[in-house]
Amino acid sequence: MEGMAVNEGLGLGVTIRAWRERLSPSAVGLPSGRSRRATGLRREELAERAGVSVDYVVRLEQGRSTAPSAQVVNSLAHALRLSDTEREHLYRMAGLVPPNHEPIPDHLPPGVHRVLNRLGEVAVAVFAADWQLIWWNPEWAALLGDPSAKPPELRNFARERFPIGADDDVRIASWPVSVPDGDNSDLAVVSDLRRATGRYPHDARLADLIRQLTAGNATFARLWASGTVAAHREDHKTVRHPVVGPVDVDCDVLTDGDSELKIVILTAAPGSSDEARLRRVVAPPLPDRTGTTTGMSPIT
Repeated sequence: MEGMAVNEGLGLGVTIRAWRERLSPSAVGLPSGRSRRATGLRREELAERAGVSVDYVVRLEQGRSTAPSAQVVNSLAHALRLSDTEREHLYRMAGLVPPNHEPIPDHLPPGVHRVLNRLGEVAVAVFAADWQLIWWNPEWAALLGDPSAKPPELRNFARERFPIGADDDVRIASWPVSVPDGDNSDLAVVSDLRRATGRYPHDARLADLIRQLTAGNATFARLWASGTVAAHREDHKTVRHPVVGPVDVDCDVLTDGDSELKIVILTAAPGSSDEARLRRVVAPPLPDRTGTTTGMSPIT
C-alpha cells in the first residue's frame, strides 16, 4: 500500500495539482480575499489561463487523461509559472520531448574536470553533443597525437569519421586509427548525431554539420537516411602509434547528464601486450640513475 501511495504521488495529475495549489493568486493578478478556500489557483482559474476546459483540468488531475498535446503542455507550463526544469519535467511526464532552444554547451564543469584529471594514466577526451572536441588530457595527446595542431572548428570526430571530399583532412588523431567493425561503428556515430538533433533541434552548429556531411559524404548520407536513433556507448580501435606500434584499445563513452557531454575513455585489456604498449605511451618518463630522463625508443 505504501508503494502504491508513492507511485500515485508521482503521477502527472498529482504533480499538476501540486503546482496549481502552490501558485498564489496574487502572483498572476487575481484577488486573494478571505472568501477564497483554495490555497492556490482554482481549477477554473488554471483552465482559463491555459485555454482549456475545466473538465479537461479535472481529468488531468484525476489521471483520466494522461497524454496532453505539446500545445496543452506548453500552455499549462506558462499558466503555472513553471521554471525551465519543471517545464521540462512536465513534458517528459506527458511522454513528450521537451523543446530546447539552447545551443549545444561546450563548457566542462569544474567538478568533472577535477575528476578527469585524477584518472591517472588513462587517455581521456571530452566531446560536445555534436562530437566537437572540447578537452583532452596529456595521455590522450600522447596516444593519438596533440589535437591542438588542428583549428578548433575542425576538431570534430564526425568530420574525421566522414571526410568531405578526397582532400578533406580534419583528422583529430595524428596517427592512423582503424576500427575493426567499421560499418556498425559508423552507424553508431550517425545514430548518435541524430539523437543530438532531438536534444538540440535549434542548434545552428549541429544543423550546419549535418548539412555538410549529408551533402559531402555518401556513406553518411546513406546512414542518415536510415533514420536510426541511438547513443554511441562503446567501440574498439587500433591506434598505430609511431613509437610503440599498434595498440588495441577499448573505447567507452560516458555521458554527462543534461549537457550531453561525451567523456571518451581509452583503455587496453589488463595484462595484455596492448596494455604494456599503452603504458609506455601514457606513463611519464622515469629518470635513470644518472638523473637524465629516459624516453621511449621505437619498436623494431
